[in-house]
Formats: sequence, C-alpha cells, structure tokens
Amino acid sequence: MSYVSCTTVDGIAHVQLARPDKMNALTLDLLADLQRTTRKLSKDKTLRAVVVSGQGASFCAGLDFAKVLKSPAGILKAFVPNPLRGTNLFQEAPWGFRRIPVPVIAAVHGNCLGGGLQIALAADFRFATPDSTWSVLEGKWGLIPDMSGVQALKELVGIDVAKKLTMTAEMISGKEARDLGLVTELDSDPLAAAFALAEQLKGRSPDQLAAAKRLFNDSWTSSPRRTFARERLEQLFLLFARNTAAARNAAFQKSTPSYGPRQR
Repeated sequence: MSYVSCTTVDGIAHVQLARPDKMNALTLDLLADLQRTTRKLSKDKTLRAVVVSGQGASFCAGLDFAKVLKSPAGILKAFVPNPLRGTNLFQEAPWGFRRIPVPVIAAVHGNCLGGGLQIALAADFRFATPDSTWSVLEGKWGLIPDMSGVQALKELVGIDVAKKLTMTAEMISGKEARDLGLVTELDSDPLAAAFALAEQLKGRSPDQLAAAKRLFNDSWTSSPRRTFARERLEQLFLLFARNTAAARNAAFQKSTPSYGPRQR
C-alpha cells in the first residue's frame, strides 16, 4: 500500500499525502514513498511543475510517533545519511522536492505541523488557507526540527523568528505564517491557486525555470562573486537552448510558445 499518490496530467504532477484517516501523519513507509516519488519526478524531463497537497482534512499533522516508535531498528536505519546526498530518509523525504528541477507548489489546509511543515517549506511556493494551523511542533516533544526544516527556516525568516518558532512550538495561523514569511499567498482554495500558478509557469521555458531554481537554491547564501559566476554559467547554457529560442520566437511573433522537454 502506498501512502503517496502521484498523478501527472499535461506536465503537471499532483503529489498527495494519502493517509487521510490519520491527517496524513508521517510514518517511515510514507517517508520512503515520498522519497521514491520525488526521485522519479526529478528524472522526468517533460515535467513542468509539481503541486503537493494532503488528502482529507489536513495537509500533514507531523510524525506519527506511536507508529514510528514501534520500529526502533527502522528509525536507526532511516537516521543514517546517504554519503552522496548528505541526507537521511527523514531529511530527504521533504528535501527531495528541492532536487526536482521544476517549480514545486504546496497547497496547505488544516494542520501543517512538525514534519508536515518541513515538507511544505521544501516547496518553492506555499499557498495556504488563512485558518490553517502551522507549528514547528518538535519542541513539544523535546526535539528539534530535523527533516530539513532548519535549512528552510534559515532561508525564509530571521534567526530570531526561527529560534522562537522552534523553541516555543507555538501554533500560528496561516495568516500569521504569511506575515512571518512562511507562506507565499493566502487563498480560500489553496489547491486551485497552486494549480493556477502551475499553469502560469507552463507558459515559460522549462529550461529557464530549472535554471532559476538551481541558481537561487544554490547561491542564496553564497558570496556575490560565486553568485555572479553561477549567473554566467546558467545564462550561457540558456542562450543556446532550444526552448530559449522557442520563447524568443514566440515573443517576437506574439504567439504561444511550444516547448520541448527540459534539457537539464
């Protein structure tokens, strides 16, 4: 049984956490399913965007401690990092969305807690209902976020805000999360908003989108010199890419571009 559903229509993949009876609480099996899904999607050069959501009443209520703690050996195995990727299963399940070279959009409703929040933060964009509930919930259990959440928080909020959210484990609304910078936009129907953005992004060259994602993700905390070098390298490839020519010709002709598969 898979706890992750993934369907792709016209280049847009919809990844759903599929454990609605448990508010999509995370188990080792669900994390493994998520990791396999992101790896498969990252290899699809016809993919244009990914939307991530949760089935049922919540996006994700965090780790299912009662279920996971029944397998101490499984926890230890999942805790060991892959030497090539530098992540373990807990970290790679969310961070795999960062490795997919297309825009990833999270649609959040209901609870977005603990590991669920870290999955949402691994997306490039987050749409949420104003009344959704967000929390770095690990502090409630005497723990810290260890599913890539610290890295994501560093990129989105100031250090004082990140510390406060982590140390207090306070519950905040989607509106408060937006005010802090965790949420991109509020919408009463975040899933529809996510798909609308995905459709909008389909109108751009997939090579340009991939280059932009790589450039920002890889150089966000780099020195200006390194960022300038990355800009040059990405742009040099794009200048001669087939999809760039398609975008340029469509712009001149005021027509809709027809793109091929992503080259990188």
